[in-house]
This record gives sequence, structure tokens and C-alpha cells, in this order.
Amino acid sequence: MVIHSSSSNKVPEVPLALVSNAYLDELTVGLRARPIPWEGYQRATLITQTELNYIKAVDKKTGEDLSRVVDKDGQVYAGLFISLLQKLVRVDTIQSILILIDDLLLDHEERATFFLEMEKHDPSLPYAPLLKCLRSEDEFVPLKASNILTTLLCASQKPSKDAAQELFRWTTAQLQSNNLAVVDLAVQVLESVLRQRDLRSVYWNTPHAMDALVRLLKTESPTPQMQYQVIYCFWVLTFDTEIAQDLNRKYDVIPQLVEIAKSAIKEKVIRVIISTLRNLVEKAPEANLAAMAAVKLLTFSENLSTRKWSDTEILEDVNYLKAELEENFQTLTTFEVYQAELLSGRLIWSPPHQSDLFWTKNWRELKKENYALLRTLARLLSTASDPVVLSVAANDIGQYVKRDPSSKKFLQEIGVKQRIMELMSHPDQEVRYNSVNASWSLIGGSGRV
Repeated sequence: MVIHSSSSNKVPEVPLALVSNAYLDELTVGLRARPIPWEGYQRATLITQTELNYIKAVDKKTGEDLSRVVDKDGQVYAGLFISLLQKLVRVDTIQSILILIDDLLLDHEERATFFLEMEKHDPSLPYAPLLKCLRSEDEFVPLKASNILTTLLCASQKPSKDAAQELFRWTTAQLQSNNLAVVDLAVQVLESVLRQRDLRSVYWNTPHAMDALVRLLKTESPTPQMQYQVIYCFWVLTFDTEIAQDLNRKYDVIPQLVEIAKSAIKEKVIRVIISTLRNLVEKAPEANLAAMAAVKLLTFSENLSTRKWSDTEILEDVNYLKAELEENFQTLTTFEVYQAELLSGRLIWSPPHQSDLFWTKNWRELKKENYALLRTLARLLSTASDPVVLSVAANDIGQYVKRDPSSKKFLQEIGVKQRIMELMSHPDQEVRYNSVNASWSLIGGSGRV
């Protein structure tokens, strides 16, 4: 699914539900032709004769044949289908009712109004029966119900936050599915529903929802289309100032987005990344500019500005980022850039690491919040495999201890001293060199090798 907007910085105010999934379509085709014993339900008084007549008038009809019936009695059919979902329990029947609802809405999202007006009489409708379908153990029922819920939430002028949160809980589980077609459908649901401004904070606050989406962003080999769709969700979310403020701090997405942009082949992937980064700067510059400086986004932006683009909005966004980074580069303190680099986990030999002036001025910052940044350095020493990261982290430990010898016992308690000793026999020469220098500080020596 590709969604275009009138501007790279603007999400259309009236969202469209654009879920198109071949896997769900195949399941639907397989189930559509199966007969449902509607007459038997009538004989068992589960449905009335009038309801049976209405069902038979639309059963197995599509396109213009369906429109002729539904356009005349749309409100009746919406009420009937939701009522049937409430009172019938057989899975094959539920499947057929969902297909009927989806046929009614297909290419006619204005008919969602027939369903949404039920809320005036019962606040639980039309969502409750459809949300119940999300909990079905059947493969088809939750997928088709999610499609319908997406259409209704997108068509509503005041979408239900409770219904959206339950749908978001469902998508969070589906993003972890081994079936890539199901993951694709869940992401498409998010692409559509998150265009409703009032629902972005609902998603942000849904337990584990962002974790699942970020995990998908950081997966090793997503297709360009999946990359685009996931990053589109981030783009839409970053129109919310609170989310733009906290997104990178909590999930460290800026380095990942820049890395994807550097290797992306598809222009649309680069476009949506640059638009997302622009949102982060526009909505929350103080929270994001330092992290962008740490991953050398200014240099990358300069690079991008020299390319030929078929979409002129990319160049507009690239030039905006370049100008903001240039203007703010001098105001970003060296420590802010160092902190952003450290928190990203992507340490490089940037100037602060080897500057005596930097460490003399800033070493106390690593002690704040119960040694939070020092603990981050310790974690990188234990978990990183990149020799550059290990070398820089060992260097920083040595630089810190020279200014604060009293921290040696604490560093021993959290395993830093032992890890430094292990790294002294690392196969990489630079790692060995910096680990030996750090060990001098930790065991009481002075100077560098």
C-alpha cells in the first residue's frame, strides 16, 4: 500500500482506510461461496422472517447489484448485520456476516455512516461486536473484523478511543506474527487509523505497541515496501508534539532511520524518512537536534541535497534539515552531542572522546541520575561487538576514572574492571590498546601506554 498526501508535511484531515491485503482477499474468496443455512436460523427463531428476507436480498450479491439494494435500506442493513454478530455464534456464520459488511463498505466508505449512527442509541455500537471478533480463534474472523474497524474509525468524525485502543492491542500482537501477510495487514491498519489525529496518543500509550513497531523497524531484512509502511507510521505519529519529544529518547530511532536512508534504494523510503526527521526537528528541536548531529546528519543532508530527485518535496525537506542543523550546530553543546552519541550505542572517534578539556569540564555529567551514563558505557563494553565501539568505550572509562578515582570500586561492582581486563586480549589491536590504557587508571597507574 502506498499512501500519498498533498504535501510531505501534511496528513490529510479526512483519513481514508486503505487496507489492501492479498492474503485476506484469498481467504475471503474461499469462504464467499459457502452456503449459510439462513432458513434454518429462521426456523429456529434465531432470526425473523423479515430479517431473512433482507439477508436473501443481498446474499452473494456484489457491485451494482448490491448497491441497488443497500443504497435504499443502508441503515436497516447496518443494524441487521451488527445485530446478527451479537446473537449468532457459529464461526462460519460470523465469517459470512463480516463478508457482507465488508462488501457493503467496499469502495463506499460513506456507508460507514449507517453504522456510526448506531452510537446515538447505544454507545457500545457498532464497535463492541466487531471488537469481540478480534478475540476469535478463527484465522479469518479477526483479520476481516480489523479491516471493517479500520474503515469505521477512519470515517468517524469523533472516533472511539476505546475501540481504537483495543484494535491497537490486536495489531501489537499481529506485528509479532510469523505470517508476513498478517504483519503487513496489521501495519496497513496502523497506517490508516493513525491518520486520525486524536488516536495517535492512544497508540503511543497502548502497552507494548511502540515496542512492537520499533522492533519491526529494526528487523534485519524487511522489504522496501514494509520499511516504507512502518516508517510511514512513525511519520504520522511525529505530528504529535509529545510523541516527537519522546520518540528518540525512548526508542533511539534517529540513528536507525539515518542508516536505512543511507542504504535505501527506493526514493519513497528516503522521502518518508526525511519527512519524519523534519517533523522531529519542527515539533521538538531541543529533544532531537543533538541526536541528529551525533549521527552526522548534516553531512548526509549535504550529500542528499546534491542528488536528482523526481519528488521535489524531498529536496525541500532535505534543505530544511540542512539549514536547521547548520544554524543550531554551534548552539549544541559538545556534551549534548556526546550524550546523544553514547545513548545511540554507536560510538565513533568524534572529538570529545580524546579531548582533555571536554573530560575536565564534563566528567561529572556521567555521575548524574545514579551514574546513568557511566552505566551505559559499562553496558556497551559488555554487549557491543564492533571494535570501534569497544575501543571508544574503553577510552571513555579511562578518561572518566582519571578525573574520579573514587569511582573505581563502583566500576568494579558493575563488572567494568573485569571486562576491561578481558578486552586486553581482544583480537583487535585498537581495542587492546585502549583497554590497557583504561586498566592503568582502574588499577591505580597513571598516564597512557
